[in-house]
Amino acid sequence: MANAWKRDKTPPLLTPRNLLLFFPISVLLIFVIVFIFRSSNSTPSLGDQISFKNPIPFRSIEPFDCFKCPQSYPVIANLVEGVRYPFLYSLADLGTLPDKPHKNIVRLLKGKPFRKPDISVTIQEVLMQKMGHTGGGENDGYIVDVGANVGMATFAAAAMGFKVLAFEPVFENLQRICDGVFLNRVGNRVTLFEAAASDRLGNITFHKLVGRLDNSAVSATGAKLAFKSNEEIELQVRSIPLDEVIPESERVLLLKIDVQGWEHHVLRGASKLLSRKKGEAPYLIYEEDERLLQASNSSAREIREFLGSVGYHHCTQHGNDAHCTKD
Repeated sequence: MANAWKRDKTPPLLTPRNLLLFFPISVLLIFVIVFIFRSSNSTPSLGDQISFKNPIPFRSIEPFDCFKCPQSYPVIANLVEGVRYPFLYSLADLGTLPDKPHKNIVRLLKGKPFRKPDISVTIQEVLMQKMGHTGGGENDGYIVDVGANVGMATFAAAAMGFKVLAFEPVFENLQRICDGVFLNRVGNRVTLFEAAASDRLGNITFHKLVGRLDNSAVSATGAKLAFKSNEEIELQVRSIPLDEVIPESERVLLLKIDVQGWEHHVLRGASKLLSRKKGEAPYLIYEEDERLLQASNSSAREIREFLGSVGYHHCTQHGNDAHCTKD
């Protein structure tokens, strides 16, 4: 009788085999629900809820239109951990699925927020300490984010109420910035440009790496410096000087540049902006990596000499970034 009872016993539900089957089925159901929800809510009212406004008349280039941008799926986004002004951003690099997913996908599955990017913390600290920002101040001036990637600096500033001009030439990253604009409801604060900031108006050859959209660069050497095994793709992108976009009448509080060694060209294209007098010139943060600069035929010394010529005589090193002011 004892053996008969064991044969008739209902098998346990949470077996390893059932758990393995449950996970892909759950993911599939989530995508179906999201698709149905998006389809049932694709009405003009979305545009009313997330308005895109061009607050100043831009010259030489039209802002990127997220509503006309074909989006990439799936959208994997999450809240960032540990920043004073919280925001969400959407991943562009998903890693090698399923063998080696991106570290933030792993965190998401564990119920953890995305790891806070260093630049997000830096941007918020600078805006709080240097500008005396206490929340709100939407009319205080602009933050300019050059090499915006997926918006980790852009949304850190927009979450504080600042208006942002973001420059990003890689289409896959533009898609993710648009995700973040929708998710954070900051369409009236973020103006996005599909372009590489430089010292010339026109087109420029750009290099991006398959699977590493955070290391794209004008220089092929700079793009592959840290990831030599990744496949490299050349493409033509629009280039534009910041002085061609930003009117002299508009106040710029902070200029952040992270362009994998192309920083000197960006700075030269912003000479009018940087030449503004003390109190009106922006606080400057730029990546100063000597290896990347040399790959673009530049150097940290050359940049410091240029900055000195426009009045930036005080620069301090923060890791690979330089912070410069006219104080």
